[in-house]
Amino acid sequence: MGDVIVRRGMCPAVFSFGRAEIQEKEKGNQGMNIFEILGPVMVGPSSSHTAGAVRIGSMTRKILGEAPVQAEILLHGSFGATGSGHGTDRALLAGLLGMEPDDSRIPDSRAEAGKAGLSYRFVTGNLRDAHPNTALLTVRGADGRSVRVQASSLGGGRIMVNQIDGIRVDFTGEKPTLIIQNEDKPGVLAAITYTLSAQDVNIATLQLYRDGKGGSAFIIAETDSDLGEEVLCELREKKGVLKVIRISSEEER
Repeated sequence: MGDVIVRRGMCPAVFSFGRAEIQEKEKGNQGMNIFEILGPVMVGPSSSHTAGAVRIGSMTRKILGEAPVQAEILLHGSFGATGSGHGTDRALLAGLLGMEPDDSRIPDSRAEAGKAGLSYRFVTGNLRDAHPNTALLTVRGADGRSVRVQASSLGGGRIMVNQIDGIRVDFTGEKPTLIIQNEDKPGVLAAITYTLSAQDVNIATLQLYRDGKGGSAFIIAETDSDLGEEVLCELREKKGVLKVIRISSEEER
């Protein structure tokens, strides 16, 4: 087990290999994955400002459901103050373009965005009660669909999605995650959980968010296994369901 460091231009890429689980012997301590210690496979220089930023961009693309053609990106806190030097801007663009944190094209993502027809604008600003490494991305796809995603980079390449279209949420996307936007009406949640149960899908965690009584809401469900297209199609047909998004786990990507 160890690291191999390969230099690509000015930024080193760190490749961690070997997989192990380190268990604390003391009773009650949780196990720690060795990759949480060594950090992600990535193009450097920073796991929080680069790898995490790529994943924020990638997650926003998945939530939009297509390749974006327009993006306005607000950089908050440390992202705004030092992000340019750490390549945060290029990393966010790379994620929006569908790149992974170890993609050698990340340093050239501005040029890649031009090739892909993605127009973008960066601004700096302050977000209330936000983590220092936070970005707010407002993106639009070719068919006119748009979404606004606020997410934070927690270190080690890990992220937390904080808001979708102004509604507070909290999920990492590290496990298979089902994101459902729905009308805040009686029976919607019951119909969704019944469908998942009938398809033998076990829910690990379930979170409910809404912008107000009777308004727009989100159901965030982490599941023990990824969901097939058949389940997603059945969920989309449910009354009161506006949008269904599947986020595959890190192991399945």
